[in-house]
Amino acid sequence: MTTDQKKEIRQEVKRRRAEALPETLHENSLKIKKTFVELKAYKNTALLLAYVDAKREVETRLLMEQAWKDGKKVAAPRVDGDGIMHYYYIEGMDDLESGSFGIMEPKKRCPLCKEEEGLMLMPGVAFDEHCHRVGYGGGYYDRYLEKHPGLVHIALAFEFQVFPEVPFEAHDILPQMIVTETRKIRPEEK
Repeated sequence: MTTDQKKEIRQEVKRRRAEALPETLHENSLKIKKTFVELKAYKNTALLLAYVDAKREVETRLLMEQAWKDGKKVAAPRVDGDGIMHYYYIEGMDDLESGSFGIMEPKKRCPLCKEEEGLMLMPGVAFDEHCHRVGYGGGYYDRYLEKHPGLVHIALAFEFQVFPEVPFEAHDILPQMIVTETRKIRPEEK
């Protein structure tokens, strides 16, 4: 599959997000949160590495709030240069400010997260039944996971983001699971 196909999929998901009712997105985010917090990987982690939702994505803020309530540490990513992303500890939404690509990021004063174990939320535009992922095109998460192989990484998606098949490359790092409002998808499931 080609770059053009990824572009078409990104446009299709953008259209689906725009057409979805805000109430439906919120209700489905709550369903995803409920499933996610019951996962063994969540229960067993002390650290949640969470991107901050934007552009009508699954509401990761709900998971961040839950993680704080559960006594877990939370870290969020910040782009620190061309192609470079690091995670920083945050203790509340007040530790965030508008950053790269108009996405909320940790403020400069937030401490750098150096832990090599934790549970990472992996963003994506689209996924398939085999856990292949079409991201936003920057490669930030693949590069980060290459350098931090000890992290468990799970994607969150609405069902309308899951396709029978999406373009992928051999070097892509697959989420270990995708949680949607109706199911959990694992790579070995066909």
